[in-house]
Amino acid sequence: MSCYHPATSENLSTLGRAASCIAGSLLCAVQNNLGRKKEKAMKQHPLTLFALGAALLLPLPAHAADIDWKKVDAALGKTAAVSGEVHRYGLPRSDLRVTLDGIAIKPALALGGWVAFAPMHGEAMVMGDLVLLDTEITPVMSKLLDSGLDITAIHNHILRAAPATFYMHVAGHGDPEKMAASIRAALSSGSKTPFDPPATTAGPAPTVDLDTAKLDEAMGAKGTANGGVYQFGIPRRDPATESGMQVSGALGGANAINFQPTDSGKAAITGDFLVTGDEVNPLIRVLRASDIEVTAIHSHMLDEQPRMFFIHFWANDDAVKLARGIRAALDKTAVAQH
Repeated sequence: MSCYHPATSENLSTLGRAASCIAGSLLCAVQNNLGRKKEKAMKQHPLTLFALGAALLLPLPAHAADIDWKKVDAALGKTAAVSGEVHRYGLPRSDLRVTLDGIAIKPALALGGWVAFAPMHGEAMVMGDLVLLDTEITPVMSKLLDSGLDITAIHNHILRAAPATFYMHVAGHGDPEKMAASIRAALSSGSKTPFDPPATTAGPAPTVDLDTAKLDEAMGAKGTANGGVYQFGIPRRDPATESGMQVSGALGGANAINFQPTDSGKAAITGDFLVTGDEVNPLIRVLRASDIEVTAIHSHMLDEQPRMFFIHFWANDDAVKLARGIRAALDKTAVAQH
């Protein structure tokens, strides 16, 4: 009687391959050592044997500890912000001088590109949002495609900006160090995205000249100051999944709301809401009733479940008034309760 040896793929982790070998050995032992009566009994319960083999053959997911993140940092030339097992790298376009309605846009308001890596099936998945000028789109895209990475969206987030900025969403699955190197090579050759550490300056970090306590109260959440901008990340109650992985806030799966002080208690606001199809129009009706401009409605991903849409917005008005309008819009969606 011949032995059955399950096939393995190159993508199985070491533990997965070991499990596959164990499964093959166990099945051979069953087939060689059972008599015809026992063999007949096994045939009467094929699901038992199938379940045993399937359980042993499943590739075991990698964990963050299985990846040498220092090598990924070196390949990208950045240090990650770590949230759980997700390593997120900021790629702000601090080289650009962008204005919108006469307001100088800080990188943390609308120019904060990023990529994030999460362990997946012995390797890693990457998702990201790259900020580009129109002349940079094609050369960066070509380099990324040539390296095996995918482009999942290209679009605007804001309107009337000078110069106009566009946002290229990327995704991939593979060796995180190689993917990081490919992203850096594409951005370095096709754009002027800075990779050198920002010049250190003496003095305190930029302040946020807003009543942040009142903003927190109006938003029903606690914000954080970053680069002179007050930011909120509001997760959905039930995060979407992509390729079987939960799209957490660090992977771009949260409502992002940013306030940049402008004048006398006013703030320029922008960001994006993450919503299902049936939530789109109830939300944008509330935004318009609050005199908040809707600047884009589109997708960022390709295979997420459930299907999700991103709604971008803009306004410059009393900060607390805008925060109340944003909170009213959020309440039209399935956000996590604080």
